[in-house]
Amino acid sequence: MSDGTASRPSPLNGLSVLALASAVFAAVLIATYLQYVLLAVVIAYVLAPLQHRAEEHVRPDVAAVSVIAGATLVVFVPLAYVLTVALRQGLALLSALRRGELRNFVVDEIEIFGYVVDIDVLYVTYQEPINTAIQRLASWGLGLLRGIPDLTVGLSVTLFVLFTLLRDGDRLFAWALTVAPVSERVQRDLIAELDDLMWASVVGNVIVAGIQALLLGVGLFLLGVPGVTFLTVAAFVLTLLPLVGSFGVWVPLSLYLLVRGRTTAAVVLFVFGVLVSLSDTYLRPAVINRAGAINVAIIVVGIFGGIVLFGGVGLFVGPVALGGAKVVLDLYAREREAGATAVDRRTE
Repeated sequence: MSDGTASRPSPLNGLSVLALASAVFAAVLIATYLQYVLLAVVIAYVLAPLQHRAEEHVRPDVAAVSVIAGATLVVFVPLAYVLTVALRQGLALLSALRRGELRNFVVDEIEIFGYVVDIDVLYVTYQEPINTAIQRLASWGLGLLRGIPDLTVGLSVTLFVLFTLLRDGDRLFAWALTVAPVSERVQRDLIAELDDLMWASVVGNVIVAGIQALLLGVGLFLLGVPGVTFLTVAAFVLTLLPLVGSFGVWVPLSLYLLVRGRTTAAVVLFVFGVLVSLSDTYLRPAVINRAGAINVAIIVVGIFGGIVLFGGVGLFVGPVALGGAKVVLDLYAREREAGATAVDRRTE
């Protein structure tokens, strides 16, 4: 007669189902504000060294508040001011284009390779697509204004998650390692690879883009080009994007100065722009110092795919997520090969 134990489900199997269901439920909840949570993770990664230094003198919660307040005053407030000025300059340019005041920006006619191009005729010809693009930008701006309540809630989520990550980051990290179903050796390799990816994608790229944009902005200011703040911010964003770079700003501006009759300024800007773009070859290895950290293809696909999935924070999260997937697959292939080798040795 059976005692009935064979028919009972295994406690471990039942617990596995509960763990999987809990993980899925938590993922669904986090997905509602995923981009804000990811933004908090990125900022926490950057501020973690400051948090560790502050914890040497004060409690973790006080250190977290102090680090967040200091970063807000030193970085985020000036950044918000710069972005506001850049937005105003960009809107002024768009408004002038919408009113057809092209003479404030270019000459009436341009002679290219013996052909004379009338700017006013060119504007009238393409007025409809230009106005359509401007209307889309205006609609996007209105959408941002309507989304201020959601944005406020999302930034509040970012702030609370950031505080928690800074205060309890070490404990959360240790807990994640205990529940991860992989060996300690694989965990160490995975952490080292992901750290390289985060540094290259988040810190390194931002520093390089910031240096190049600042250099170009100083050059534009000395040459008396209007809208320097807007153009500097545009150069920074374009330098973050792969296959574009700061030449997306200085090449059109060089042509603009040339057709305005400022030949010397155009040549100086062109040469200076070439030097700024070439500095990427030396700046990136010097700043990142981890040549094999991230592949160019991973950067391209990760950035554009990340922007589509996560918004602006996808600039940094996308390459890390895609690169992390590659790292996990590489580690899986290595462990599988090691396991197959061990089996072959036992069967010999």
